[in-house]
This record gives sequence, C-alpha cells and structure tokens, in this order.
Amino acid sequence: MFSLFKAPTFTDPTLGELRRSGGAWRGTIALDTGRAAPLVVAGSRSAPDASALAIARTLRADYPSWRPAIERALFEHLAPYAEAVAAGEADPPTGGMPRITTPAEVWSHVGVEHVSVLPLDGAPTVEIGYRTVWDEEHLLGARLRGGQLLELNGSVRPP
Repeated sequence: MFSLFKAPTFTDPTLGELRRSGGAWRGTIALDTGRAAPLVVAGSRSAPDASALAIARTLRADYPSWRPAIERALFEHLAPYAEAVAAGEADPPTGGMPRITTPAEVWSHVGVEHVSVLPLDGAPTVEIGYRTVWDEEHLLGARLRGGQLLELNGSVRPP
C-alpha cells in the first residue's frame, strides 16, 4: 500500500543508485577529491534524461581536463576579494585570507558542494558548485557545456 509513495529509483552501472526527488534524479559523485558530493540529473518521472545521464557518466573522466579553466576562473574571482581585504575595505574571511599566488593553488581552498546535469537554455549543462574560503557568503557555480567553461556564476543555489 505504501509503495505508491515510495520515491522511484534508477540503478546506473556507472553512477549507482539515483532516486527521484524534487523533480530530478539524485545520487552522489566523487570527482577527484574522493569526497562524495550530491549529484542531480535531469529526467522524467520514469527515468533520467538519456543525454544528461550520458554526460553524468563521463564526469569523473572529464573533470581533470576542465580543472585548468575552472581554476583560472576561481583565481580571477578571488582577486577583488584579496584586493579589498588588503586595502582594508573588507573584512577577511573567518580563517583569514588565503595566500594564493597562482591559479593552481585555489584547490586547497575550495570544495565541491554539488554537481548537476540540468538543462540551461534548452541544452544539458554541467554545474559544479564550489564553496570557497574567501567568499563565505556565496556558492560559486562553474557551468560547462561540451567540455567548455561557459561561466563561473558568483551565486548559485544547490539544485
């Protein structure tokens, strides 16, 4: 009798179990950090969208090639924060402003909060949500399509 209210599940050989919730399919994924983050994949009530699922299956393999563009965008995002703190125009983050002098150094100061493959402007788009130590108030979203970084959105919400 209660199976009517049970969330549907979909088992994928690469991604594991995905559960339908909040209008999307949800699971977890560990990119290259080993720490699992929530994964959200577009789809209908009956199954994940085939194209979104295909993209999600390749996320772990594709992520290393995306990191250089993402780290440059994160480094560029850091610059105005660092300048404002150095000039005394803004308070430093709780743990202090990290000393980051090259784009590659951002990774020890950010963490993946979510990964999604959802439609944006009608096309499946990957969004990787990052929490940074220098911007404690916002979750940053690296949006990619076709392996190219579209933007680093300065304020996103977990899907």
